[in-house]
Amino acid sequence: MHALVNFGGDDDFFSGSSFYTNSTYMDRLCSISSQVDVYYPSRKRARVSAPFIFGEAVFEQNKQPSIDVLPDECLFEIFKRLPSGRERSSCACVSKHWLMLLISIRKAEYESLEAVKENTNSVSDDVEMISSDEDEGYLTRCLEGKKATDMRLAAVAIGMSGHGGLGKLSIRGSSSSHGVTNFGLSAIARGCPSLRALSLWNVPHVGDEGLSEIAKECHLLEKLDLFQCPSVSNKSLISIAENCPNLTSLCIESCPKIGNEGLQAIGKVCLKLQSISIKDCPLVGDHGVSSVLSSTSSILSKVKFQGLNITDISLAVIGHYGKSVTNLMLSGLQNVSEKGFWVMGNTQGLQKLVSLTITSCRGVTDLSLEAMGKGFPNLKRMCLRRCCFISDSGLVAFAKSTGSLECLQLEECNRVTQFGFIGVLSGCLLKSLIIEKCMGIRDTSLEAPLSSCDSLKSLSIKNCPGFGTASLATVGKLCRQLQHVDLSGLCGITDASFLPLLESCEAGLVKVNLSGCLNLTDEVVLALTRLHGGTLELLNLDGCRRITDASLVAIADNCVFLSDLDVSRSAITDSSVAALSYADQLNLQVLSLSGCSGVSNKSLPFLKKLGQTLLGLNLQHCNSISSRTIELLVETLWKCDILF
Repeated sequence: MHALVNFGGDDDFFSGSSFYTNSTYMDRLCSISSQVDVYYPSRKRARVSAPFIFGEAVFEQNKQPSIDVLPDECLFEIFKRLPSGRERSSCACVSKHWLMLLISIRKAEYESLEAVKENTNSVSDDVEMISSDEDEGYLTRCLEGKKATDMRLAAVAIGMSGHGGLGKLSIRGSSSSHGVTNFGLSAIARGCPSLRALSLWNVPHVGDEGLSEIAKECHLLEKLDLFQCPSVSNKSLISIAENCPNLTSLCIESCPKIGNEGLQAIGKVCLKLQSISIKDCPLVGDHGVSSVLSSTSSILSKVKFQGLNITDISLAVIGHYGKSVTNLMLSGLQNVSEKGFWVMGNTQGLQKLVSLTITSCRGVTDLSLEAMGKGFPNLKRMCLRRCCFISDSGLVAFAKSTGSLECLQLEECNRVTQFGFIGVLSGCLLKSLIIEKCMGIRDTSLEAPLSSCDSLKSLSIKNCPGFGTASLATVGKLCRQLQHVDLSGLCGITDASFLPLLESCEAGLVKVNLSGCLNLTDEVVLALTRLHGGTLELLNLDGCRRITDASLVAIADNCVFLSDLDVSRSAITDSSVAALSYADQLNLQVLSLSGCSGVSNKSLPFLKKLGQTLLGLNLQHCNSISSRTIELLVETLWKCDILF
């Protein structure tokens, strides 16, 4: 067959005359005439299908490949007929133009073609098949920071379509210039209709257009989290409500354009909603909250409202309609008065409430707190933070009125004194008590007879400067079954006050945190290891600067189950590390020596031996350990996470 030799220019060919003016070129052309037949078409433009070398001259095709000159409509039809996700992913890697065309095709358009289905059924064994679990769409992707771009989302949409579809997508932050926009979210919507969970954090360029596209295509959506999305408004929530009836969890934070209208739509349609959290949305008021609570009262179990402009009306609605609510968090509700909390307790609707957390709400007083104690018969966990109007009498009345309370946490409730928390201990069956930064506590001895609290297993009193010797002695008399003790930040306790507590604990201490207790000495540790060495699993002595090598020797000799030890900023030396390494019964997994200037390079062999079981080692601010020693430890203890 004749080969067609083409000229890439716009000049016409003329028969009967040469298009080479130089005879040298003609001679070279004739010299290859035995290998190539030349055909001269009359007055037609040239086509070049392959480059030919004529001596030193090179004629090459400058035009694009033939498939690129096809219109987008043709490429669209070709791409729709690709048999599997592998082929589509390969095509998406060719060029940005092809990627854009591929993401414009909805997944349903692939699946609607019988030819594609037949090809998929007959695909060869070397193509990865999709498992039934992947078909349900539980694959997860998380994009953060600079990695969160429209192009990456488009690639995810194409790649996931061949593996059962994307089930969970999280986008956390994005670049200001190349960040995620509505375009990227629309690509996910078209390519991943199986999406069940979507989380958007700090994506200012995503608005109603992108979320509406998600709503229209992803009807299986069950969980939606929106954090700092200033361009998202009620329109998005209305679209979600109309198209995603399976929504079970909704979390909205710092979205200034979302208000009552969107929540009312959610409340009317999304009857499967089980969890709702709304924080710092100034347009959300009583109408939105009431609509959600009243419509989903039979199934809604988790509720969190923080920094909202709601009033007593909303709390009355919660108390009346919250029949299935088990976890309730209320924070920063400045417009809710004492009456609102009192009504919420007296409406008797929160019968299933198990956990209640209230933070910075001025409406919580002694009167309203007692009403809530009586109205929540199944309450097991209560946390009160920065509730400045609660006093000892209200706290004790609350503890006595609720018979099922197991855990009580007080933080920055400065009107509560030692009489309050001691009264709670002697009057109920608490299992855990946490008191933190309560400045009203003073070290005063109590002479009145008190009943013991043998149910208490965990006691945490942190950063209460007034808690001292007398208070600790009272606790030791009341609580004889303690297993977890956290007294971090209590500078006022001494050996004399802590030793009676150690001697009174009959069950055996398991976790002890004494960080920041500056006045404790080796005497406490010696008694602790002697009395509770057979049960102790965690010991924190961070900042106990009077702890020396004697304590570590006692730990090595007596502690059998200790796995976590922190002696940072103490007075130990290399001898302590050596003693720990020689203790064959020890199985330390976490060891912290941060700020121990007495530990030097001499501890290298001992640390290597301890490294056989260690998973974490903290050597920060150990100025006597050289960088070379650190390097050797990193090379040797490859299973251990070393901080230096």
